[in-house]
Amino acid sequence: MLNKIGLFNAFKGDTWVRPFFKKYRSLLILAILLGFLTFFCGGALMFNSGYLISRAASIPENILLIYVPIVLTRAFGIGRPVFRYIERLTSHNWVLRMTSQLRLKLYKSLESDAIFFKQRFKTGDILGLLAEDIDHIQNLYLRTIFPTIIAWTLYVFIIICLGLFSPLFGLAMLLMLGVVVFVLPLFSVLANGARQEQKKRMRNNLYQNLTDNVLGVSDWIFSQRGTDFVDHYEQSELELHQIDQQIQNYNRKSELFVQLSFGAITVALLIWSAFTFPGNHGGAANWIAAFVLTIFPLIDAFAPLPDAAEETNIYKDSIVRFNNLSDVEKVKAIQPVPSIKELMLSVKDVDFAYPDGTKKVLNDISFNIYPGEKLAILGKSGSGKSTLAHLLRGDLSPNTGSISLGGYSTDQLGDSISDYIGVIHQTPYLFNTTLLNNIRIGNENASEDEVWNVLDRVQLKETIQKLPQQLNTMVDEAGLRFSGGERHRIALARILLQDVPIVLLDEPTVGLDPITEQELLNTFFNQLNNKTVIWITHHLQGVSITDKVIFIEDGKIAMNGSPAFLARDNKYYQQLMKIDGLN
Repeated sequence: MLNKIGLFNAFKGDTWVRPFFKKYRSLLILAILLGFLTFFCGGALMFNSGYLISRAASIPENILLIYVPIVLTRAFGIGRPVFRYIERLTSHNWVLRMTSQLRLKLYKSLESDAIFFKQRFKTGDILGLLAEDIDHIQNLYLRTIFPTIIAWTLYVFIIICLGLFSPLFGLAMLLMLGVVVFVLPLFSVLANGARQEQKKRMRNNLYQNLTDNVLGVSDWIFSQRGTDFVDHYEQSELELHQIDQQIQNYNRKSELFVQLSFGAITVALLIWSAFTFPGNHGGAANWIAAFVLTIFPLIDAFAPLPDAAEETNIYKDSIVRFNNLSDVEKVKAIQPVPSIKELMLSVKDVDFAYPDGTKKVLNDISFNIYPGEKLAILGKSGSGKSTLAHLLRGDLSPNTGSISLGGYSTDQLGDSISDYIGVIHQTPYLFNTTLLNNIRIGNENASEDEVWNVLDRVQLKETIQKLPQQLNTMVDEAGLRFSGGERHRIALARILLQDVPIVLLDEPTVGLDPITEQELLNTFFNQLNNKTVIWITHHLQGVSITDKVIFIEDGKIAMNGSPAFLARDNKYYQQLMKIDGLN
């Protein structure tokens, strides 16, 4: 019960799971009612059957005396599976609706946190949320909330019914059933709850370790320690298996105790009914079997309670993990955007610092980017240029100042920003599907002729034509069969199909040899000649083809002007050119 209190406390500030209680309240109540009716019909079936067998064995004077029990036995016999089936449909419909929307909200939240993804989460954390926590929330209802409420309702109903026959025996059953309903679940929480929490923590750690090591598997292999990784993972799996075995051992003992408890309850019910309805046969004695047999189908209602109680700590942890994510419901409404012909990017008095940061990443940044202009943003690693790129895209919001696109704040444009600003990253990702599908990400409705056209423009047409399946060639995961330069050209083909007016190049030539780098830059700027280009880079190779250069240092604009002007009049720029071997 202590864990359930912790679960209720987790629900107080919950914005992920609790809202579904209200949203699907009617389905929730219906599922609980149908669950109660299922066990009621099971108990009533045995009650009528016990009475019918005893009454029929006593040779009734008239068949009409057992006609009503026969009809009720048939009715409850049909009602039990019917109510059970409808209850399963209703409860699973409720849960599947909830979890589908929960997954959608999770994806949106992760998308909104994409910029901080590497800072706030590990890949294993996300796998844990998707593979573990969603299922835990699903089980919260199917294995804890529904069974617990149904069992408590039956508990109250049974005590009231027995109390009508004998208040003293009703009190005795209140205590005996109370052991199964309250004492055993509480003991299970104390004895097994910590193991359940440890099991979940170990599984989450396995996800983290597995993803970290798989992503770095080449380093394990090159260091000739591949077997160490396997041994370490197998040891972690063994420890998890041992914890799981301890949980299962306790659960078997708990199930045995439940069966013994109901055995004692059955004996007590038999003794009470024998004294309450005395007789050799017939008459009041017909009720003995009715009362005693009723208890057996009710065991299934109370048996899950210990497991339901001990798992509440798992659910509490899952709810807390969800609520640590962003609340995507707070996104502001998006206003209509004017014609792209009028668009201009304006950066005015922008300051920015990351959450929990003690230092400003950007400090009082101001400049304009006009339609068709080619701008290079330079700076050392950590200078703030990549942060500025995220601000320009609207992925981040400035702490002070404003960044607007055609007069509209970029952080308020939401997904529609992709209609105006395209991005080519340092390492473009190619998906494990056909080459055609990879390129059509820029425009799903593009024809094959249009795809061939953009491939020709990015100088990949002949390369693709030489492949056995050409556009239907399957791309290896992450596009490993293609070189770095080829992946960037495919990314450019996507942008050309997307046909956005502004293109952001986020250090696309990092890791390329100088010849490939220059060839790629020439292709970029030739094909994007009629578009606004914002190029994030850390050195001056190819910068001369831009219209303007902004150099960011320690979060401030240290230089601003055309490449020719800076090369002629700015000594710092001249020193940078010497370092890059351009002067």
